[in-house]
Amino acid sequence: MRPLTERWAKPVLPIDGRPVIGTLLRDLAEAGVERATLVTGHLAEQVEALVGDGSAFRLDVAFVRQPEPLGSADAVLRAVRAGARPPIVVAAADTVFAPGDVRRFVIESAGAAGAIAGRREPPPSPPHRWPLRIAAGRVERVLDDDPLNPVGGAPLWLLGPAVAALLDPLPGRPPYELSTVFQLAIDSGEAIAGIELSRTRDLTAPLDLVRENFPYLEAT
Repeated sequence: MRPLTERWAKPVLPIDGRPVIGTLLRDLAEAGVERATLVTGHLAEQVEALVGDGSAFRLDVAFVRQPEPLGSADAVLRAVRAGARPPIVVAAADTVFAPGDVRRFVIESAGAAGAIAGRREPPPSPPHRWPLRIAAGRVERVLDDDPLNPVGGAPLWLLGPAVAALLDPLPGRPPYELSTVFQLAIDSGEAIAGIELSRTRDLTAPLDLVRENFPYLEAT
């Protein structure tokens, strides 16, 4: 998202005229989540000032900083060390999900050792967005190398106790990603649910900011 993110933290950028982090927090509250830990890094103070104590989003919010971009698994481990306890719903704050999809994911993943969301739109585009191999409702391969697989991974995960236990120590080498943690869980015999969602709207490149806000601007 550079050069935009040289001045603004990505989570405070808007889709439909609303900061992405605000939409995500409201989705989590509607899904029954009561407490959220926001792991912040670049321009963290912007996110912290916008969210505050979380009461505007009907959540109890805590903040943890990630001084270096050491990956998604490192971010979740920092949240765990700050007091987050499984089951943990993890979402990236650069994506807007279709209405009701976060709630459906939380409901359908309840009781699972872990879960990963998938989507067909936007389609897989390695290495940024790898295909996700799902068979009979279970994830078989987190980073699938099949170019014909139309399902890509979406930035929404659930870590139950068994998967969360694999965070410490972090497996592999930096950057430490959740894809490594979940594949390790699968290879260890854990059943990881694969839940396909509707289209997501992502802020990946500067043009996305214009594209995703055009319908809102035209309506107003």
